[in-house]
Amino acid sequence: MDYRKLGTSDLDVSKICLGTMTYGQQNTESEAHAQLDYALAHGVNFIDTAEMYPVPTKQETGGRTEQYIGTWLKRQPRDKVIVASKIAGPARQVTWIRDSPKVSPEQITAAIETSLRRLQTDYIDLYQIHWPERYTPIFGEWQFDPAKDRTDATPILAQLEAFDRLVKAGKVRYIGLSNETPYGMMEFVRLAEQHGLPRVVSVQNAYSLVNRTYERSHTEVTHHLQVPLLAYSPLAFGQLTGKHRDGFAANSRLALFQGTPFGARYRKPGLGAAMQPYFDLAAELGMSPATLALAFVNDRWFVGSNIIGATTMEQLAENIASADVKLSADALAAIDRIHSAYLEPAQ
Repeated sequence: MDYRKLGTSDLDVSKICLGTMTYGQQNTESEAHAQLDYALAHGVNFIDTAEMYPVPTKQETGGRTEQYIGTWLKRQPRDKVIVASKIAGPARQVTWIRDSPKVSPEQITAAIETSLRRLQTDYIDLYQIHWPERYTPIFGEWQFDPAKDRTDATPILAQLEAFDRLVKAGKVRYIGLSNETPYGMMEFVRLAEQHGLPRVVSVQNAYSLVNRTYERSHTEVTHHLQVPLLAYSPLAFGQLTGKHRDGFAANSRLALFQGTPFGARYRKPGLGAAMQPYFDLAAELGMSPATLALAFVNDRWFVGSNIIGATTMEQLAENIASADVKLSADALAAIDRIHSAYLEPAQ
C-alpha cells in the first residue's frame, strides 16, 4: 500500500480509503468490524464516515455507522488509524439530525460532540462539511442558478472560526470540504490565510471513469492551493463493476435509492452505452471492470485517496487489491479516447 501526504497536513493517508456508508443498513456491526479488520491488515489506515450514515439516511438508522466504527475503534491503537467524518449540510432528508440544518458555529459544536461520543474517541483526524450550507449545484445538478442563491447561509468565515475552536481544543486535527465547488475551495483557503485560521487540507467530491468533471473544474485549484481530492463513488454506485447490466442488484445502493434524487446521476439513460467500452477494455486487459475503474482513479495525480466501499468481503478484497495495479500508458490512452466519446454521462 502506498501512502500520500494529505495536502498541507502531516497526515500520511493510504492510497485507498475505506468508505463506510453501508454500515448499519447493508452491513451488520460484525460485518463492519470484519471489513475494518481486513482493511487495516492490508495497509488501509484511512476510514471515512459521516454523522448521517448509513444511507439511505433515515432517523431510525442515523448515526449507526459511527457507532459501529466506535465499537471497533476503541480496541485499536488510536494513532494508527486516521478517521474522517462529516457534518451534514441542510437537506430535506436529514432535518432530524439536529435542531437546525445549518452549518453554523452552534451546530458544528453540537455535531462534533455527538460524533465523538459515537466514535468513542477524543478527536477526529479530518472533519469535513458534507455539502455546503450555501446553495451550490450538487448531486447531479450541473448549472448554477442565481435564483436559488441563499442570503441566510452561515458565512464561511464564521464556520472557519468555529473549526478553529475545535482544533485548539484538540477535538479536530484538520478540516476538509465535500461536494464543494472551485469557488468554495478558494474562498475557504483565502479566508483561512487572511485570518490565521485552519486551512482545508482536502475536498471530497465524486470522481470516476463516468464523471471526470473534477479534472476540468477543480484540478487547477488542487495544484495551486494543495487541496487534493478524496474521490468518492469511484465505481459510480457499483455501475462500473458491471453488476447492474441486467437490472439493479438486490441490496445494492442503486436498488435502495430507487425513487430518491440521491444517486440519480447513476441512473441516467445513456450511462449503459457509455460504460460498455470500459467493460470491453477491462476484458482486453485481463482484469475486472471494477479493478480498471479503481486503478484509474488511483493513478490520478490530484487524488489524495480513493474512497472505496463494499458490502461483501469479496468486493472489499478486490477493491483494496486495485492499489497494486498499474495501468499502462496504452491503457490510459484508451480510457481517454472512450472518455472523449462519452463526456460525463454520470455528472
